[in-house]
Amino acid sequence: MRVYATYNIKGGVGKTTAAVNLAHLAAQDGLRTLLWDLDPQGAASFMFRVKPRVKGGGRALIRGSRTLDDAIKGTDFDGLDLIPADFTYRNMDLLLGGARKPTHRLARLLAPLAASCDAVFLDCPPSISLVSENVMHAADVLIVPLIPTTLSVRTLDQLTGFVARFDGHRPRILAFLSMADRRKKLHREMTQELSTERAVVSPTTIPALSVIERMSVERAPVTVFAPRSQAARAYRSLWSDLRALEPVAPPAGGPGGKRGGQSTLVQ
Repeated sequence: MRVYATYNIKGGVGKTTAAVNLAHLAAQDGLRTLLWDLDPQGAASFMFRVKPRVKGGGRALIRGSRTLDDAIKGTDFDGLDLIPADFTYRNMDLLLGGARKPTHRLARLLAPLAASCDAVFLDCPPSISLVSENVMHAADVLIVPLIPTTLSVRTLDQLTGFVARFDGHRPRILAFLSMADRRKKLHREMTQELSTERAVVSPTTIPALSVIERMSVERAPVTVFAPRSQAARAYRSLWSDLRALEPVAPPAGGPGGKRGGQSTLVQ
């Protein structure tokens, strides 16, 4: 089982659209795929036409009175299931803070799914939090959408520096340019610079197109309702980039090895 997480400190950069389309493409490839909508706003749940509610809420999941397997819902697409969002996820930091080994709780919750899932996608809320640290410890790959601006580069540098300080398990980072508008000189310059000078930045760029915005109207991945569009081709390219990544090395000391990290992302 490989765990992918769409993550960025900033909101509105294309995390959910990437998670929804990549999860659908994984399922199309025959992988048993699960998407966990960790954002209390529930955009991914909305797009998959699933009510954003988990019985017992985030408390039941974090405390273990309800397993992740019990919370899984089916979608309209073969091989693709969803753990929906819940408004109580807004308090997940507090719930995790009361758990044993609070930065590793999500990883422990996900572990039993290895027998039934090939790929898990975590659609993460924009934050610097205990939830963020849990995601980084649980994920094999952090998928980081970047709008082509200087501040996005600063965010990427902060993230890579933070992950580099982890002991043992370190997720790979694959960033990509999102919502890129070729009409804007800055976007063209930043796209060229980042894709050629940063090893963690994918050569694939997701353009700013109205067909992607229509996902919330169609309530489906763009790879479903516009499979021949430029946007769908870009997401397929990004999925190919992800599949080409080598698996992360196991933690020091084997599966039970220590995982560590600092407590905050921004110093």
